[in-house]
Amino acid sequence: MRDGFSAVRCTELGSDPFKSAESDHLHACDNPLIFRSAAKPGIISKKSKMFLSGVVEGFYGRPWTMSQRKELFRREQKWGLNAYLYAPKDDYKHRMYWRDLYSLEEAEQLMTLISAAKERNVEFIYAISPGLDITFSNPKELTALKRKLSQVCGFGCRSFALLFDDIETEMCPADKEAFSSFAEAQVSVTNEVFLHLDEPHTFLFCPTDYCAAFCSPSVLLSAYLNTVGEKLNAGIDILWTGPKVVSQDISVVSIEEVSAVLRRPPVIWDNIHANDYDPQRMFLGPFKNRPTELIPKLRGVLTNPNCEFELNFVAVHTLATWCSSGQKDVSMDGDDQGSDYSPHEALRLALSDWLVELGRADQPDGAGEGRSKRKASDEEPMQTEGYAPGPGDNPLYTAEPLTLDDLMLLSELFYLPYEHGATAVLMLQELHWLRTHRDTQDPEQGTGWRRRAQEFDDMCSAVVRMFNRLSNVPNRIVLYDLYNYICDIKSGVTMAKAFVKTLGGQTPHPALALTDDPEPWGFRGGLSGEFQRMLPSHGIRDLFRSPPSTRVYTIRPFTPRDQTEVQKIFKEMQVETQQKVELFGDRLVEGHVTPSQNCSLILDDAAGVCGYAFALSDAKTAMTKAQYPETMLQDFPSVMAVQIHSRVPDHSTAKRLIEQMLSALRDSGSKGVFSEFRSNDRRMFDFLKTLDVFQVQKVDGLPTDLIIMGTKL
Repeated sequence: MRDGFSAVRCTELGSDPFKSAESDHLHACDNPLIFRSAAKPGIISKKSKMFLSGVVEGFYGRPWTMSQRKELFRREQKWGLNAYLYAPKDDYKHRMYWRDLYSLEEAEQLMTLISAAKERNVEFIYAISPGLDITFSNPKELTALKRKLSQVCGFGCRSFALLFDDIETEMCPADKEAFSSFAEAQVSVTNEVFLHLDEPHTFLFCPTDYCAAFCSPSVLLSAYLNTVGEKLNAGIDILWTGPKVVSQDISVVSIEEVSAVLRRPPVIWDNIHANDYDPQRMFLGPFKNRPTELIPKLRGVLTNPNCEFELNFVAVHTLATWCSSGQKDVSMDGDDQGSDYSPHEALRLALSDWLVELGRADQPDGAGEGRSKRKASDEEPMQTEGYAPGPGDNPLYTAEPLTLDDLMLLSELFYLPYEHGATAVLMLQELHWLRTHRDTQDPEQGTGWRRRAQEFDDMCSAVVRMFNRLSNVPNRIVLYDLYNYICDIKSGVTMAKAFVKTLGGQTPHPALALTDDPEPWGFRGGLSGEFQRMLPSHGIRDLFRSPPSTRVYTIRPFTPRDQTEVQKIFKEMQVETQQKVELFGDRLVEGHVTPSQNCSLILDDAAGVCGYAFALSDAKTAMTKAQYPETMLQDFPSVMAVQIHSRVPDHSTAKRLIEQMLSALRDSGSKGVFSEFRSNDRRMFDFLKTLDVFQVQKVDGLPTDLIIMGTKL
């Protein structure tokens, strides 16, 4: 290993790169021409960092090939993106065997790749992920980390990232003795490495709590994030995925919140197109639900897309459109010059360009110089020369050309993690209607059923036609990445089409018959599917939710006869939390304080009371002591006590209950409402966080076992 490195030593160092990494005078990339002047072309000073925009190869699964990465650089340059973060989880020497140096062959590949990125004006950021087994307090570990990054610096790399995502948070005994917290340990090592690299172009840090959902009890009150923000070197940028690991939306408010804690704008590691968690899904929808107003509040955006390289044309293309729409010339010192960004138009533009790519019978040439045509011997097979069918013979098969409408349909069938495209939703709605109205005896309704059944049949046929056209595109490499997905959806809609025919009294093909002994394609999902169907959450998280047939919820005013059931839920919550902290809202629930008019609501299901909300429009009138600061009560004068039983899985029902209460308080003239929770009431706390109605408030002087959430009205 060491011999391989010595052949590609960093010439800028002027010394043996294997000298101790702890040497006071050794810097990994000590070149006086770098970082010293912002006036020279291509030189980036710390005062004018460029906005990072591009791709992170950070998924779990087979890493991309070198030729695919070079093709990515070509596309990034063409579309105006500028960064690539090398962080494939399954590269052994990136993560599992992070201490091992690269061999001579591996070193040559990385040097070629880094050089290819530079030729395309793409910032190559090398990431290393030592968190699986590093002992932070062991000097030998720090030496190994510095030596590994020094080697990569010798390949010509000038930007780095240190990742501590997806690891255990329990420190080993040695680290517990050396550091007061996990965050302290990470920050200490990261700062050491940053100084060792002597102000790299870019240095990124991925925290273990890299999204709001991981922060306890909240982003603002997270001890981990506050330590990182306070003690991490100011020259280091921090990666963040948003509210969740895969964030449906990323708001300006949420970024302002985390920026205040981190004391710097984050770089978004965006998983909106990542598919490594579900082998049946790819995502071909546009970059969306991120307002362009975010751009001046961020250090950058890097998309971590589909595992299959060729499926990311849309993801990367639409990100580029978003960046250019938001700000034509983005710099960290610039003002917001946001403009309108239309996800639909961005998607159509990307698919139009992709249609051209799919129509080419050429492939990446592996040298990062664009694309080269196939040899004549590699062209698609032709029909037998000179053959002409006779009058009674079958005509020659002619492949239909792929159209933009076909790609739009494909995108709508494989849209985004939290939503289907319009056509997919329509198909699900029509199948639901046809299934629930199949027994009608009304002749007029029967005619309507047959008409809608035919329309559904036509939609299914369009999917099959799209599959056939894609199967014949000249660009076979793209097809091979697509094939499993389009084959799966074709089979699914074919089964649905046969089912509707059966409902209409027709007999489908025997291979598609819905019998007690179907072919294996009649029951999909394998063992994983069997497990999922047995879990209580199955169905409630489907993107298309049928009207509830077994759970009907009612929101109604509280009556005295509800008190017993309300107290039962209240006492269950107290047993669940086992915390004896006094809450003002408890007095509302127990009846010691009378709620305001129209501010006592009950949530019912078939089993009885399953939730409640009580509120007082002016909390100060019933307080016996100055329980909360006056400044807090000025912003949030009203108090609400809310509890939802654990048997209620439907977040939308709880949200309707709370919104109805907020409407009543708003009508009373209130300008804000707060709600109290015991810090270990994680179930209710997490439940409310998902509703995105309340935000955790930072209130000085509160007991550590008390959390205040509030919202302005």
